[in-house]
Amino acid sequence: MLDRTSPLPLWAQIADDLRRRLIGGEFTGRFPTDEELTRDYAVSRHTVREAVRHLSAQGLVTRERGRGSTVTPPVLEQPLNSLYSLDSTVRASGIQPSNEVLAAERRPAPPEAAEQLAIAAGDEVVFIERLRFAGPEPIAWDRSWLPAGPAAGLLGADLASGGLYDLLVAHCCQRITGGWERIRPVVPEPAERRLLRLPAKVAAFAIERLAVAGATPVEWRRSLIRGDRYSLIAQWPAGAQPRRESLPGQ
Repeated sequence: MLDRTSPLPLWAQIADDLRRRLIGGEFTGRFPTDEELTRDYAVSRHTVREAVRHLSAQGLVTRERGRGSTVTPPVLEQPLNSLYSLDSTVRASGIQPSNEVLAAERRPAPPEAAEQLAIAAGDEVVFIERLRFAGPEPIAWDRSWLPAGPAAGLLGADLASGGLYDLLVAHCCQRITGGWERIRPVVPEPAERRLLRLPAKVAAFAIERLAVAGATPVEWRRSLIRGDRYSLIAQWPAGAQPRRESLPGQ
């Protein structure tokens, strides 16, 4: 409901309400037409157009002459100057994160994971595979290998919610202190594209990560992240903030 006694203009109240509904995933199929918004909010078309114009300026919708407005999925911006968590990045964007657990089990370590974790090939590890969501859409596919002894407590944790590193602290008394990542663009395989619901002709980021606690390897991870919903930012000097932009074509 609009407060017509408020000093906040009606268009700004409508923009705030539409922004809240967009972030909540209400308009995943289509964005309402100007006529529908005019009727729903009982205001003039000029007021509706001003509200939608501001949403467009913020990159939340794309407005095209003769075609109306379409929802622009928000692009998550990830600074690279420190250890980060995808869960925290999604929350910081005002979107609710969640996870679909595809696997959580003990299994022998494959050669690559064993080498990175400084254990013998075939030693037992905890393997966790999750599909990561930002709101209703999948954004990343994670596969993690952790030495079974220290990480065994994760198998009793709620892996469907929360970041893995927070769960390591809560259930395994292990805190990640550092590590490294290798990031490269890739063209996903058809099965990967279906898993991430990735549109045709859109690339992804393949990320390899080794996380450590002190000098002890704790996790080897391979991730695939949607290139249309994720942006990597390097900052110098520390604290310099780039202007937010939509990706080409959005």
